[in-house]
Amino acid sequence: MPVKTRTESWVQIFRDQLKSFMAPKAPWYVQESRGKIRLIVIEDGKTQTLTLENDWSLKGSTEAIKRISLIYKNFYSDLGNRSLEKSTTVVNKSSSNSEIDFKEIFIEFRAFCPSASEETWNKSYVPVLHTAQELLERSKGKPQNGEELLLLSLKKWEQGSRSRQIARRALQKFLDWAVLRGKLPRQYAPVKIKETLKKKRVGYALTDSQILQLIASEKDPRWQFNYQLLAVYGLRPEELRFLVIKDGVRGKELWTTYEKSMGGTKGQKTEPRKLAPLLLKDGKGYINWNLQERLEKGEQTASVGKLGKGSDALRTKLIRNPIWNKFKKEADKQKEALVPYAFRHRYAKIAHSRSVEMNLTIKDIAFVMGHTVEVHQQNYARFMPEDTHAKFEKQLAA
Repeated sequence: MPVKTRTESWVQIFRDQLKSFMAPKAPWYVQESRGKIRLIVIEDGKTQTLTLENDWSLKGSTEAIKRISLIYKNFYSDLGNRSLEKSTTVVNKSSSNSEIDFKEIFIEFRAFCPSASEETWNKSYVPVLHTAQELLERSKGKPQNGEELLLLSLKKWEQGSRSRQIARRALQKFLDWAVLRGKLPRQYAPVKIKETLKKKRVGYALTDSQILQLIASEKDPRWQFNYQLLAVYGLRPEELRFLVIKDGVRGKELWTTYEKSMGGTKGQKTEPRKLAPLLLKDGKGYINWNLQERLEKGEQTASVGKLGKGSDALRTKLIRNPIWNKFKKEADKQKEALVPYAFRHRYAKIAHSRSVEMNLTIKDIAFVMGHTVEVHQQNYARFMPEDTHAKFEKQLAA
């Protein structure tokens, strides 16, 4: 154990700062050695020491904190072989000013992220990585540290938006990976940036009357078919391209084979599901468009663009429709967001409003919509009170 030779207040603060990123009781120590900071590590009964160029002073300790944290991380990483000298060499290499081959670095980093699909890589990683590259290749005004690089790289994304949060996480992951491996100077080690997500507006649920107006305003029968399917079956726009007819116990059944990634559950996807209709109503009663039968006969839906871009294709179509834009103003007045999922929101709202007469539980509704009860409650809790009140109101009709 090193002998304590100084008792200045900054020394204890320095040692406390080191403990903040190390495991409890980590056998890492610092002491003075000829006016410099000396690192001491006891691992597997062996003592390793290394003297840094940083002065044993308040200023020197402040400059050394980030460097020691990188050495520590490398020492215990899958790259480290528990050698203090080699870990320090890797970190020192990352501080060199040699030309950076971003093309090669990005290829290596892509291999480090095998679980990210091509769509996720191109959408969530590539834009922010290329922005960071442009900043780092500047001849003037180059970011001086990780915090500055992060903030400048994220300027094009709206503050508090979900897309900015995704971009920030992607860039932080890259910087952590690159600095740890000596690919980027250690001054660009990522820092934590506190950001508050902008409160997401509640999704507006189209009424049956509004959907009928949209259908009546649409001249293309294939798009009319799309709107009908979206509303009656509560489909995600992307699911329009995954509709299949299967042989069931009671005859033909309509299914969607779409498998959606489950948020927060890495690698898991939703299961294909059998669809259940919730018919629209007008002044005369329920409207049956015989949608399944029409699909069985080969009626075609309108194309919803490239794979994975169903919502974008539907949005592009709808924003050109004056009726949709009129409904958007109505949604704005209620401080709700009119989005392509508004057909699906209608399905959830109607399912809850008819839950008593149809004897539906929350689990039933979540199941036919293709998500868990937890996800359903997160997204559609606002519709659930209708179930509860309907049960109380039922006694009035008795």
